[in-house]
Amino acid sequence: MSEQRPFRLGVLGSGLGSNFDSIAQGCAAGAIPAEIALVLSDVEDSGILSSAKALGVPTSFIAPGKFRTKLDESAEAEYIAALQEAEVDLVVLAGFMRILKGEFLRAFEGRVVNVHPSLLPSFPGLEAWKQALDAGVKYTGVTVHYVDQGIDSGPIIAQEPVPVREDDTPESLHARIQEVEQVFYPKVISTVVGRLMNDG
Repeated sequence: MSEQRPFRLGVLGSGLGSNFDSIAQGCAAGAIPAEIALVLSDVEDSGILSSAKALGVPTSFIAPGKFRTKLDESAEAEYIAALQEAEVDLVVLAGFMRILKGEFLRAFEGRVVNVHPSLLPSFPGLEAWKQALDAGVKYTGVTVHYVDQGIDSGPIIAQEPVPVREDDTPESLHARIQEVEQVFYPKVISTVVGRLMNDG
């Protein structure tokens, strides 16, 4: 009897890779019923690529092309091809700083998730923790959502609040949000993987 192949994650990131590390730990511990098949980055010397290489996960740097906030057409095609070749079942964004557009989202319809450091729909876009402080809210938090063509506007999967303290600075609030992300995101990914496995 042949065993079913493991559910495969493709992770895209641009930065240090702290969320990638917690996802990799979740997979290794069996908390996420999946394996990381591939890590892609638009930044050649990003921490996420270093972390993935250290764990023996296949990695690739794919240059993003001429745009500042999105992938150009040829880069997008390369990302799609690399993920499809790795037989990825779910695309996980872990600090990927580029907007994904139609072709990519059609190729992985309903199978791209992102984590955002606010309680969406409040404070989409960059530096959401600063936006929250500037607005004077008592709570912000973490949102995991499916990715659509907008900026942080896709269907919400789950949210976790983070209180804003009176003495918070942008740095202290961001650090606490990141701590929550690193626990919460792997849990939600595990739930999404379970749903997709049952649907599949």
